[in-house]
Amino acid sequence: MFMWDPTMILIIPALILAIYAQFRVKGTYSKYSQIYNNRHMTGYQAAVELLRMNGIGDVEVEETEGTLSDHYNPRVKKVRLSQANFRGASLSSLAVAAHEVGHAVQHHKGYVPLQLRHAILPVTNFGSWLAFPLFFIGFLMRTPFLMDLGIVLFGGVVVFHLVTLPVEFNASNRALLQLESHGFLTTQEVGGAKKVLNAAALTYVAATAMALMQLVRLLLIRNRD
Repeated sequence: MFMWDPTMILIIPALILAIYAQFRVKGTYSKYSQIYNNRHMTGYQAAVELLRMNGIGDVEVEETEGTLSDHYNPRVKKVRLSQANFRGASLSSLAVAAHEVGHAVQHHKGYVPLQLRHAILPVTNFGSWLAFPLFFIGFLMRTPFLMDLGIVLFGGVVVFHLVTLPVEFNASNRALLQLESHGFLTTQEVGGAKKVLNAAALTYVAATAMALMQLVRLLLIRNRD
């Protein structure tokens, strides 16, 4: 059967990495959520101040529900921080807040990978929803066209993941640089913030690896068929 094809072995390493990444990000975030930053500055305060320092006056900072639900929405120009990071004054709070502001800075400066990611997002959402059903139907009905179409659509998903990596790493680099250079965190504290952001980055690496292996798997099944 397709779902139990021997090529499934290809995604096992990526699956293990994804599971490890989830455990690591939760553990690291939890650890540094218990450590207050030297200035007792909340994530909200840090985000507002960093936006001001970067000359960004049209982006709002607001609280959102959920855990680790923090994100920047370029369409409405809002940095949204989960309650723990919005109100908290931990190293995790500042790291996450600065990272999301990093995305706002990317948007403000016209960072090309970010623009590309948002440009292909609608196609990616469509492709991620339709790629596997099309491929599966084509596999069952022995219709190469449908299988190829599914592969092309999933290829768009892979491209999205690949573009996401520099976007996320760049936002984290901006965050760490500004947190230290503007005195939000001491040199010692930056080390903790870096661990939080590195753990989060690993989840994107794992997602990209999983997508790549799935694409390879589809290609192998298609060529064998």
